[in-house]
Amino acid sequence: MKPPRFEYHAPSTIDEACALLTSLEDAKVLAGGQSLMPLLNFRLARPAHLVDINRVAGLDRIYERDGGVGVQALARQAAVEDSELVARVCPLLSDALRLVAHRVIRNRGTVCGSIAHADPASELPAVLLALGGHVVARSKRGDRKIEAGALFAGVFETSIAPDELVVEAWFPRSPKPSAILEESRRHGDFALAGVVRAGDRLALFGVAPTPVVADAKDPARGLQPSGDLEATPEFRLHLVRVLTEKAFAA
Repeated sequence: MKPPRFEYHAPSTIDEACALLTSLEDAKVLAGGQSLMPLLNFRLARPAHLVDINRVAGLDRIYERDGGVGVQALARQAAVEDSELVARVCPLLSDALRLVAHRVIRNRGTVCGSIAHADPASELPAVLLALGGHVVARSKRGDRKIEAGALFAGVFETSIAPDELVVEAWFPRSPKPSAILEESRRHGDFALAGVVRAGDRLALFGVAPTPVVADAKDPARGLQPSGDLEATPEFRLHLVRVLTEKAFAA
């Protein structure tokens, strides 16, 4: 399959990338491309412009700040997974990354890209929400901190403006105990349902248009998951209850 026609841009600085996003209409940012490229090839996304930020130097740091971990836009998922800093400060993020697709995908995919993509079945948005983290979005207007609770707006939709570039995701220190559990047909497949426990806080993924915070005592309350060939709504609700029970028993 071939992607639709688009104009390709390869900025070498963040300022140049932000200027492009300001001046161009209907542009998509390319970092790891592990989510975007399949959408292009299936013609499910048809942007007029592609802004490839891989030539921007110094945008792949994984560092400690404010008691948590900052992960910049070009930090690959595999690098974050292997980071001793992340394992020490935010092991919940390390655990979640091991569930994301397969290692060959994580070698190229980025943490920030997965969050900005906002797939409701994705692990990383739910981890960010459970921990109460945020992203930093940059534009020509400056930096804007977007809390996880205000970030996810719908299926593949966020509150990131078209002229903004996510330059960093910040994950607070993992509380104890923490856990992430999911059920999928095969390892690496998208989750039919998943739960993230961060202390007493619970977030769910794969069962709503966005990751959601839930009550650990009644996690399925108010949920109306969709059904498909993989699972019925009732089965997804059953999984939420079982996985939550396991997460809080661990």
